[in-house]
Amino acid sequence: MKGSTYRRCHCRDAETGKPLGASCPKLKQKQKRHGTYSLRQELPARPDGKRRSFARGGYETKTEAQADLDKVRALLALPDTDDAEGQHRIAELLEKVAAEKAPLPDLEETQRKFRTGQSLTAHTTVGEWLDQWLAAKKLRKTTTNGYSSHIRVHLKPRIGHIRLDRLNVGHLVEMFDGIADDNEAIAAENQARREQVARCKHGRPGAPKAAEREKLAEERAKLAEMKPFRKLTGAASRQRIRSTLRAALNSAIAQQLITFNPAGHVELESGKRPKALLWTEERVQRWLETGEKPSAVMVWTPTQVGAFLDEAEKDRLYAFFHLIAFRGLRRGEGVGQDWTYVDLDGANLTVAKELVQDGWTPYESDPKTDGSAATIGLDSGTVAALRAHRVRQNKERLKWGAAWQDTGKVFTQEDGSWLHPETVSETFRRISKAAGLPPINLRDLRHVAATLIHGGGGDIHTIKETLRHSSGKLASDTYTSLLPEVDREVAEAAARLVPRARPVVAESTAAHASLTQKPENKPSPRLEKPSRGEKMQVTDGAVTSSSGRPCGTRTHNQWIKSPLLCQLS
Repeated sequence: MKGSTYRRCHCRDAETGKPLGASCPKLKQKQKRHGTYSLRQELPARPDGKRRSFARGGYETKTEAQADLDKVRALLALPDTDDAEGQHRIAELLEKVAAEKAPLPDLEETQRKFRTGQSLTAHTTVGEWLDQWLAAKKLRKTTTNGYSSHIRVHLKPRIGHIRLDRLNVGHLVEMFDGIADDNEAIAAENQARREQVARCKHGRPGAPKAAEREKLAEERAKLAEMKPFRKLTGAASRQRIRSTLRAALNSAIAQQLITFNPAGHVELESGKRPKALLWTEERVQRWLETGEKPSAVMVWTPTQVGAFLDEAEKDRLYAFFHLIAFRGLRRGEGVGQDWTYVDLDGANLTVAKELVQDGWTPYESDPKTDGSAATIGLDSGTVAALRAHRVRQNKERLKWGAAWQDTGKVFTQEDGSWLHPETVSETFRRISKAAGLPPINLRDLRHVAATLIHGGGGDIHTIKETLRHSSGKLASDTYTSLLPEVDREVAEAAARLVPRARPVVAESTAAHASLTQKPENKPSPRLEKPSRGEKMQVTDGAVTSSSGRPCGTRTHNQWIKSPLLCQLS
């Protein structure tokens, strides 16, 4: 197809006002710097046979014009000579570029879109792609709801208008900086609202009642005009927002819409999981004084767990809380557990279903991950609690008669219908308050279970298997709050491994004993794990089994039993 570059000017005839074009005498005289260079390239004819061409001018030099002409010809060469449809697509692209006076499209990008059948003239925005990606996801509702929230609240308002193929790291840095700026504004607004709420609760001392009521009404009117409390978008939330965007952009790469994922190259503050801490006496006292929790994840001590369970025995859902406290089921797994998957004679249960919430409405779903659907063993106390619960449930079944709803769930409403997940959370908070315990969330009973397993001699692998995590890192980083008694027992066991010529004693009086006494250099007794069925007891500070064998550390990282837990068992 024909194409060329040429020089033209904008001089006009003095009499007619018409452009002189190529007849301009200055062009004929080839005066330097007069006029500019243009290009014209014939394009494939339209489907109706009409001719069309690509034209562009304003080039300072012939070299510049020739370079763009070469780019146009390279684009026209992408389809095969017998590919009429492909030639038509390229011609449409060049026509649009000429009409919009847009830069010539990148050859490699156009070639990628051409070969994958993508539109060459339409440009998908980030917002449009996020909508398409989310609509195609086939995941749990709770997961897609999280994605939807990230897209609706943060991603689309901030970067949704940007062309997908032009999104870069700078755009994302600007987005997360904006979220941080909003956090500062939200924190200030929340603080102002808290102060205003305080002013609305108390009148002026000594003021007349009428004046006091008028002042309170004025303060409450100011409160009504203020923005409601809002949550900050913390470091962990920002990490999840980036994960959502990264997943969407990876899908775009898989479909060859883009070749680079900027979400994988943005540096953010680490959203580490909070470390679980025990409610020791010192921390409880500090909480009573300030109302502040030392960590977002707090764990009860065995004594506090016992106090909670003693109070919970009065409630019909006692077995639910007993099961979570010792075996670490998630809330949704507990309320979704079917009797079909509970083997009380075999002392185990299989997690196969769970109830989760979509907004407020619960629905039945498969467990969170494939690893979550697993069989776990039950201790004798939990088996006994479940047997008693089944007896109570059968009595309720008889009481309701034909109105009983046979859902097959272990934990139900009194009529047999599903137990709403939030119902057990509300019951947990009520029992905790009645027991006078420091606050933890219901999900923190799962952390309690991990701590008790660890205190009972279980290692990280045991905790991982019981809580059904994909790896031991989460259990190690978050769930294993060492009981002080266990920690001290570990320290004592480590010290006993080192033979000494003279016994090391802790009492200050013994430290000053005569060094001329001949030490007894007897080997330490072998500490063994008690056999199944054997009971453990504490005598003069020593932990022994019912057969008289000492129990304690067996290897450098296995089976530890503390005096406190021996007493509890």
